[in-house]
Amino acid sequence: MTAVSMVLTLAVVMIWLGAVVPWPIALVVGLGIDGGWLATLAYERRLAAQGDRSTAVTAVGWAFGLVATGVLVAHALTETSPGAWLAVAWLPIAAKLLWLVHSMWERTALTPAALGTIRGIQQDARDTAAVARAQLAAQAATEETRLTAVTAAGARVARVQARTAQVLTEAWGALETARQGDARRALTSVTTPVTPDTTTVTPSWDLPVWGPVEPVTAPALETGPALSDDVLDALVDEIRHSVTPPLSYRDMATRFRATGHSASETRLRAAWKRVAS
Repeated sequence: MTAVSMVLTLAVVMIWLGAVVPWPIALVVGLGIDGGWLATLAYERRLAAQGDRSTAVTAVGWAFGLVATGVLVAHALTETSPGAWLAVAWLPIAAKLLWLVHSMWERTALTPAALGTIRGIQQDARDTAAVARAQLAAQAATEETRLTAVTAAGARVARVQARTAQVLTEAWGALETARQGDARRALTSVTTPVTPDTTTVTPSWDLPVWGPVEPVTAPALETGPALSDDVLDALVDEIRHSVTPPLSYRDMATRFRATGHSASETRLRAAWKRVAS
């Protein structure tokens, strides 16, 4: 009876809309009504097989049945001989009533205890599904918040690193400009006492090395005349290689002054560089 109702509904829709719109569109409309009715009926039967029911699904199924009946009745009223169409217009409602009777029979085939057990199982399943959905929603919200915080922190760190890199780039650019520009002569004049014998090679200069300051005793500053570069180099090399491995500059300078020799820090460092190189 359901199949006959669907065929009649599709035929009426094709007759009505076929004269107004192309027949493929009329076919789609008719199949849409029949397909919705069939899908609702299939879902309702699936719920019934599980011992469950849905008021919303049942209402949608009845709505499709009423639409099919309304289409057949409206078409019958437009015909000159409506008797034939009115004779079959009740089929959709009759089919729905038969499905209702069948579902009532299925429910009466079970004992009240079995129906109560089925309802309890279904309620437990719905409760478990609701709790699982709530847990997943809470976990998703927590993960979203964490990712947002991590992303914001990473963006702040990236901005700070970019600003720091820009400042360092500007500082090194200014330093390179000073070395290559007019300030080169001033820096060379500073390094000339360190490299007095340099004539053809442009003297290099280094940034100051900061470290602990060791006081020099007054006798060390007053003993003997100033040493020449050759003598100073020989003393530095002898003290440096007095132990194995060779001493560092700081230890060498301490022993140099401890032996009573005197030399300025600039000359002593220059001698160290010549000997070490």
